[in-house]
Amino acid sequence: MAEEKNEPENEIPESQGRGTLFDKFLNFIEKAGNKLPDPAMLFFLLLVIVWVLSAILSPIDFGEVHPRTGAELNVQNMLTGDNLADFLANMINTFVLFAPLGIVLVAMLGVGVAEHSGWIDAGLKKLLGFTPASLLTPMLILIAIVSHTAADAGYVLVIPLGGVIFYAAGRHPLAGIAAAFAGVSGGFSANFIPSAIDPLLMSFTLEAARILDPTIELNPLNNIYFTAVSSILIVGVGWYITDKIVEPRLEGIEVDGDEDQMPQMEVVTEKESRAFWFGFGAMILGFVGLILWAWPEGSSLRDPNWDNPEVSSLFSFQAPLMQAIVPLIFILLLIPGVVYGYASGRYKTSKDMIDNMTKAMESMGYYVVMAFFCALFIDAFGKSNIGLLVAIKGANFLQALALPGQVTIVGIVFLSAFVNLLVGSASAKWALIAPIFVPMLMQLGISPDLTQAAYRVGDSVSNIITPLLPYFPLVVVFCQRYVKNTGIGTLISMMIPYSIIFGITWTIFLLVYWWLGIPLSFEANYVYPAP
Repeated sequence: MAEEKNEPENEIPESQGRGTLFDKFLNFIEKAGNKLPDPAMLFFLLLVIVWVLSAILSPIDFGEVHPRTGAELNVQNMLTGDNLADFLANMINTFVLFAPLGIVLVAMLGVGVAEHSGWIDAGLKKLLGFTPASLLTPMLILIAIVSHTAADAGYVLVIPLGGVIFYAAGRHPLAGIAAAFAGVSGGFSANFIPSAIDPLLMSFTLEAARILDPTIELNPLNNIYFTAVSSILIVGVGWYITDKIVEPRLEGIEVDGDEDQMPQMEVVTEKESRAFWFGFGAMILGFVGLILWAWPEGSSLRDPNWDNPEVSSLFSFQAPLMQAIVPLIFILLLIPGVVYGYASGRYKTSKDMIDNMTKAMESMGYYVVMAFFCALFIDAFGKSNIGLLVAIKGANFLQALALPGQVTIVGIVFLSAFVNLLVGSASAKWALIAPIFVPMLMQLGISPDLTQAAYRVGDSVSNIITPLLPYFPLVVVFCQRYVKNTGIGTLISMMIPYSIIFGITWTIFLLVYWWLGIPLSFEANYVYPAP
């Protein structure tokens, strides 16, 4: 280990362009991002700023009217005695009733059991195990995309596996790591399987939309059609980039890692394989049972008051099925995890399952702290009318520019990609910018569903080139197992083709998808108010 510490771990090869303008830009981004406060503290500071601004702006007449009531719109001073007393009296309810909190914690209980029992691990290894060599790259990227269902499992499982299977197939291991990283992080918002991130982002979108329209309802999976089809795009484009651009550039880089330090592909045992299929079968039975329950016209999962013939009563906002999306994610991941745990021998008693849930909740401690300050900020931002005023003024400015809606959406994509270079967390970023841009674009007739889809594209494509991504140093370490002098610059130079090409093709894809009028999801719209 002492010898390894003397290696120039972060030394960037001369071929990677040390000292170039782009290198200096990345250094600036890294330094600027490191100077930002922690996201939880950032929300606290924003709360204080809202209070101070509300006191300063409250006497000013901005000449705007409330878009719903038609009444004069004034900023409310949040530092008055009455408002401070109301803030303290309602602090607990503001936090406990914060929509993203319960959504994430409930979903993560099911994800935790499926992940920590080993069911997801076994499934990923089995898929990669029988893949033909010619389809290795697309299958790896597809598995990386599917791994989003298990929160951050892809970073610690699929990315190192990418290096292992490429090396075992006689290909450059860094190409495998790059392809897996591109699927896990660059294609973060592409997935055809619902996961906790879908209702999580929607909940922030909903909170932001209610600044303008308190009665609005959104589907918890309001981008699922778009993200599902996007997974095909990411697999195809990522396959081309890996095989035609990235891997050929790596031919001159020698694999000089220590053989005994390189991870090996672990084989799924016969017992684990049998347990996986038991768990998978149990999940399928759960889906079948749900379909049989929901199918009849008089099903209790349908909205009994629904009379729109164009949309099934299963998919109205008031349908119990729609309101149960997150609990269903919990149950349908819990079932295979539990079955696998007992069938594989990992679970001896029910306490083992509870321990897995506990482990999942331990990883959510920081999120709970962040959610506390975020809830207080969004509540104050809405009650002060600052959010609504910014939305109206911003919408008026954009209307004066007379930009096409498509240009505005492209702007949201690239703004999100840039902010992603400074703030790593997807939910933290969206909680920061959604209260401004969601109501602003609603004023222009663009739905919260479409604004969120644009954000998800931008948030994904720059993940793989920002050293501020929490898992970025880990990916560098994975690369160093095979090429000792791999540094941050090496990894970024490998991932730039993915970031640029994903950004361009995915943005164009969103615009074409919108132009064709393909639904973003069931009960999702492109325009506001909904037709």
